Amino acid sequence: MPKRVVPEERRRRRRPTRSGRVLSETLIVETALRLLREHGSTGLTARRLGLALDCDPSTLYRYFRGMDDLTLAIGDALIGQALHGWRPTGQWRADLRAVGLRIHAAYVSHPQAAVLTASRVSGRANELAADEAVLDVLRTAGFPLPETVRVYHAFIDTTLAFAALDAASLALPDAALHADEEMWRSTYARLPAATHPRIAEAAPLLATRMVTSAYPTALDMLLESAGNSLAGS
Repeated sequence: MPKRVVPEERRRRRRPTRSGRVLSETLIVETALRLLREHGSTGLTARRLGLALDCDPSTLYRYFRGMDDLTLAIGDALIGQALHGWRPTGQWRADLRAVGLRIHAAYVSHPQAAVLTASRVSGRANELAADEAVLDVLRTAGFPLPETVRVYHAFIDTTLAFAALDAASLALPDAALHADEEMWRSTYARLPAATHPRIAEAAPLLATRMVTSAYPTALDMLLESAGNSLAGS
């Protein structure tokens, strides 16, 4: 049976921890993000969180039903970071591009957390706010409802898929990441035109492009396709 989560107003009355800090959901999530950054996904445990927060690990279950519930809160916090300061301008394509780049950047700035959360659906406040914002931008722009949902689906999944892909690379040990990047400048760049003519002619460009994220390009292509659909509707 899931553990009961104590209402927020009762959490605020809790006594400070031994180090004098008052626990909150925000503090726990921020500490979890730090542990993920320092130790990777295997380092995020209730015991380690308790040590970092100077509290008994069981105290965490007053705020979250379990570690999976905390994982969902971490993902929602990343979306909250992405939305902070964003306001729609009325230019649907620019607005969606800005939201997409913000979400992608928030995830890849915390790659270990992104690997855990990019594929999850939390139903929490920031996630709902992002979904509402994207749908509103599309509907306000004049997209019919079925097309709105189609574009929304592609937009969200493309953004999170690239966030997960790019974060997974960044979460690699430095040696592995550098080895992968070097492959484009070594193996690929040295393939002879006689056996791999297309790779050989593209090798200099591949060495430059393939070590960066393709998300901005994919996002622009998606928005261009959506714009063509809107113009033809």
